[in-house]
Amino acid sequence: MSDATEANGTAGAAEAAESGRPDVGAGGRHVRVVLVDDHRMFRTGVQAEIGQTAETGVEVVGEAADVDQAVTVITATRPEVVLLDVHLPGGGGVEVLRRCAALMTDAEQPVRFLALSVSDAAEDVIGVIRGGARGYVTKTITGTDLIDSIFRVQEGDAVFSPRLAGFVLDAFASTDAPPVDEDLDRLTQREREVLRLIARGYAYKEIAKQLYISVKTVESHVSAVLRKLQLSNRHELTRWATARRLV
Repeated sequence: MSDATEANGTAGAAEAAESGRPDVGAGGRHVRVVLVDDHRMFRTGVQAEIGQTAETGVEVVGEAADVDQAVTVITATRPEVVLLDVHLPGGGGVEVLRRCAALMTDAEQPVRFLALSVSDAAEDVIGVIRGGARGYVTKTITGTDLIDSIFRVQEGDAVFSPRLAGFVLDAFASTDAPPVDEDLDRLTQREREVLRLIARGYAYKEIAKQLYISVKTVESHVSAVLRKLQLSNRHELTRWATARRLV
């Protein structure tokens, strides 16, 4: 989505907010949501799944593809819930949370964040929760469960995909900072995503489909990971990831 399209969407959302609420959902519920994800096709899919306001009660008032766009759109529309991808151009979801800290603590109209990511890595989950997000769900979630999670976060609940809650409990139960892995730190966020999926046995085409990138881009990321970690093939990569409990 172009910057001009994003800006038009923001202006339209602001005008709609001034003119009054749209129809609420079948259960009488209503929530205003901003979608933040760097993949336009994914945003389109989520919008189609949850954005039928008359049925779901979810009104998508804005979209953004990177950190700067996200801060601009969120500030302009003041949604009740932001669906936030963890890995974004410009600093990632944690940077969006940092720059929107004042909105999260607004006593009268708080903006709450629900992370929605392909990653289920402990460091990603813990990072955004420490940053102020109210929950974290993975992109395998169904549309019905996502809608339910959005309304729960709107009401102030904390929401997690089942296995992710343990990461948060363990992290906040311990006062020890997680150890620094210099090898892992050499990888970009996207390379880490590809690494985990390769280690889980996904084929390049499956990874491309899940991450909304081309097969050639997947191949480039795998080559970069192998070079940075000084590994020879995907079998060594899988053993490396397994030893660090990244799978």
